[in-house]
Amino acid sequence: METQLKKGLLDAYVLAILKNNDTYGYELFINVTKSISVSESTLYPILRRLEALACLTTYNVEHNGRLRKYYKITELGITRLEEYQVQCREMKEIINFILN
Repeated sequence: METQLKKGLLDAYVLAILKNNDTYGYELFINVTKSISVSESTLYPILRRLEALACLTTYNVEHNGRLRKYYKITELGITRLEEYQVQCREMKEIINFILN
């Protein structure tokens, strides 16, 4: 898949997962890789970028004596996800046309 398209889809995918539940990085990685082939070295920069854009916020939770960094979608992240959803619906129409 073309790199830029995949990057945009990954942003949307991550935000969609986080809209349902806060989660920590590795759990998020497992959920993403169920649908999209991606490495951890690809996912974590996306998380940092989305956090820098104020689409995500983070907090720490202790688990077995260690801190886990949890990611939480922000209101701005929800707005951005809604924008991605509109774009995806448009792409879906184009893809359906191409495939048929």
